[in-house]
Amino acid sequence: MANKPNYPAQMDQVFAALGDERPPLLLHACCGPCSSSVLEVLCAHFQVTVLYYNPNIWPPEEYRRRADELASFLQRAHTLDVKLVEEPYDPQEFYTAVQGLEQEPEKGGRCTVCYRLRMERAAQYAKAHGFVWFTTTLSVSPLKDPIRINQIGEELAAQYGLRHLPSEFKKRDGYKRSLELSREYGLYRQDYCGCEFSARARGKA
Repeated sequence: MANKPNYPAQMDQVFAALGDERPPLLLHACCGPCSSSVLEVLCAHFQVTVLYYNPNIWPPEEYRRRADELASFLQRAHTLDVKLVEEPYDPQEFYTAVQGLEQEPEKGGRCTVCYRLRMERAAQYAKAHGFVWFTTTLSVSPLKDPIRINQIGEELAAQYGLRHLPSEFKKRDGYKRSLELSREYGLYRQDYCGCEFSARARGKA
């Protein structure tokens, strides 16, 4: 079995190649807490625009709470100079994408489809609005598979003529730092990934 890629080292190589340049980057964000430590890293090297697109989140009240918490964090974190774009919320996009995978366990095939759904919208937005770089906050979570996330990112980069920033943001205490920043800013931290199926698996529905 091949060794797992060293995504933090790959990201360092990108940063070194950029030098003092800070090109625009589109960051798909799943929530405020996960964005916090990721933005600390990225804003030193890129002009970041955050894209909030998460049709998987259930119920609608939870979606709104996470969206508002992200916006509030970005307003209060004065050291971060980022823009926020929120795409329309249509949960049917998620249900259509994962049809037939409803009984998959968490971290299974349904999650892979969900990663791709959200990252592809980010790639489409990046292409349409002149970004060269894109990536996602998803790899900051210990529950997410960085190999699948980065493979999808590379596939979408090739498909849309973009550059995907490799990442495993949970490494180098990235996840720990997100916990610290959540406490510092009093951020709401959800206790399930977001979709109806993950909520039900944890007895939330």
